[in-house]
Amino acid sequence: MHRLCCLALLGLLGLSPALAQPAADAPGVLVVTAHPDDETLMAATIYTITHTLGGTVDLALVTDGSVGFHYAMIAEPFYGIALHDEEDARQNLSPIRKQELREAGRILGLREIFFLDAFDHEYTTDVDTVLQHVWDADAVRDSLGAIMQRGGYDFVLALLPTPETHGHHKAATILALEAASRLPADERPVVLGADFADAGDLPAPDAPPYGFTELEGYPVTRVDPGAPILRFDRTRPMEEDGVVDYKLVVNWALAAHKSQGDLASYFNRGDHEFYWFFDVNAPERRGDAVALFEQLGRDPWR
Repeated sequence: MHRLCCLALLGLLGLSPALAQPAADAPGVLVVTAHPDDETLMAATIYTITHTLGGTVDLALVTDGSVGFHYAMIAEPFYGIALHDEEDARQNLSPIRKQELREAGRILGLREIFFLDAFDHEYTTDVDTVLQHVWDADAVRDSLGAIMQRGGYDFVLALLPTPETHGHHKAATILALEAASRLPADERPVVLGADFADAGDLPAPDAPPYGFTELEGYPVTRVDPGAPILRFDRTRPMEEDGVVDYKLVVNWALAAHKSQGDLASYFNRGDHEFYWFFDVNAPERRGDAVALFEQLGRDPWR
């Protein structure tokens, strides 16, 4: 089990006591993910916050990414190193995936990336095992809380913890929610849970792909039933002539993760990104989330 110390972590990252803040009218956002490449699910929103709204986006990566070797053989000629079995991956893959995340972050406009290095043990949907036996959950939670407090973020974006998703994804979001809820009320960011879907999979135009209330056994994941589910349309044109839409920058970010061959199936997919408002957020902050996505929905050339 990896024991993290939040103060040592922040010191190693070279953080000053307070991170540089965005302009007063621009959002500050922390993205919390389990693996390098998870950020691509939110890539269009991240890109627009940094490139159109002038906001700042930092990312906290919980695991070391060392188990993502199942489709890594395709990248062995590119990197000149063995990656395709577990023994090689445990030795070689983590620094490669971190560098791939830095490259995706450069495309998306990330300001800082925090590497927490919890153990990326295996694919599982069992979040209990992850939280109780694999990660040092207290240390991860404390580190996330320290990052949030120092960053003074307006929003935290994490993956929606649906039952069928990866246990690491669920665990990262649960710990982010717990970390945010322990901050003083006037310092808590709004936490949103993200997923994406193709237009053809929606039950109605612009509607979310499914209903979600909470992950059983983890009431901290309950979503606010009175808050709207927010949406970013990736098929919107990025330029006035309408030739290029936001799927292009998502594809750029996906292409940065060369060791993850299975990501090829995600190119040009995901017409919409959806964001759920968690119940741990103060209800009066619903308007802040709505206002953010109204800004994100404006065409940049107008």
